Amino acid sequence: MDTSFLYTLWQGILWPVLRICFFVSLGLVAANLIESLAWSRRITRLAAPLTRLAHLSSSTAAGFSLAFVSGVSANSLLAEAYGNGKIAKKELVLANLLNSLPRFFLHLPTVFFLTLPFIHGTAFTYVGLTFIASLLQTACVVGCGRLLLNKPAQAIEVKAQEEKQTDWGKWLPKMVKRLRRRLKRLLLFMLPIYIAFYLLAKYGIWASIKELIVQLPLLSHLPAESLTIIILHVTAEFSAGLAAASVIMAENSLSGQQIVLALMIGNLLATPVRALRHQLPYYSGIYPLRIAIELILASQILRASCIILVTIIYYSWV
Repeated sequence: MDTSFLYTLWQGILWPVLRICFFVSLGLVAANLIESLAWSRRITRLAAPLTRLAHLSSSTAAGFSLAFVSGVSANSLLAEAYGNGKIAKKELVLANLLNSLPRFFLHLPTVFFLTLPFIHGTAFTYVGLTFIASLLQTACVVGCGRLLLNKPAQAIEVKAQEEKQTDWGKWLPKMVKRLRRRLKRLLLFMLPIYIAFYLLAKYGIWASIKELIVQLPLLSHLPAESLTIIILHVTAEFSAGLAAASVIMAENSLSGQQIVLALMIGNLLATPVRALRHQLPYYSGIYPLRIAIELILASQILRASCIILVTIIYYSWV
C-alpha cells in the first residue's frame, strides 16, 4: 500500500478527528467536574469582572477561563451549558465571540516568535495591530452584552452546597453517557465534513478557491510585492507569507508600513478559508449545524470588521 497516501490520510483526516475528539472529551469531563464539585464559583472568579460587565452568566465565565487552555474544550463546555438550558442562544453567540480574546493569547507566543525572526521590529507593529483588533472585538461583545442581556442575578453562596460530597458512583456513569452521546454526534457530523474537505484539497478545489480570492479587483492597486505576500499567506501558510516579507524587506522593495498592510490583508483573507476548513467540522459536531454556521459567521464578520477598521486607521495615520 502507498505509504504517502496513508500519511496524507492520517494528516488530513484521522489525526485532526482524534485530536478534536480528545479536546471535546476533555471539555465535557471538565464541565461535569465543575458542575459536580461546585467549582464554578472558584473558576469564574478569573473572568468575573469582564463577564459581569457584559451581563454574562457564570457558565460563560467558566468557558472564557477554559478558552485560555483549549478553544475546543471551551466550546464543548458552552455547548453543554446551552444544551442543558443554562444559557440562551443569544448568550451562547456572545460567549463564543468573547472567547476570541483567550484564543488570541493562546496563539500569541507562537505568532510573535514566528514573526519576529522574519520581519524583526515590524513584528511588534503587526502583532500589536492584531491585538488591538482583538481588544476591539471584546469591547464590541461587552457592549452588545450590556444592551441585549439582562444582568444575571447574583449567585447565592450556600456553604452546605459547596461542602456537598460528590457521589462518584452516579457521576461516572452519567459522564460516560454524556460523553458517548456527544462523541457519536461529533463523529456523525465531523467525519463526513473532514472527508469532503480532504477530497476538495486532493483534487485542487481549495487551491482554485484561494486563487480566486487573491484575484479580487480590490487588490489590483497594490504593489506586486504586496500581492506576493498576500498570495502566499492565503494559498500556502502564514510562515510562507512571512518568508516572502522577509526577502522583500531585505531588498527594500516595500516599506515597513506596506509589509504590515500586506500581512493584515493576508490575515483577513486567509482566516475565513481556514475557519471553514478547520472550524466547521468540529463546530458541527459540538453544536447543531445551523448554530455552528451562525457562530462561525458571527465570529468572522466581527473579526473582519475590527481588522479592517484597525488597518484603515493605521494606514491613514502612520
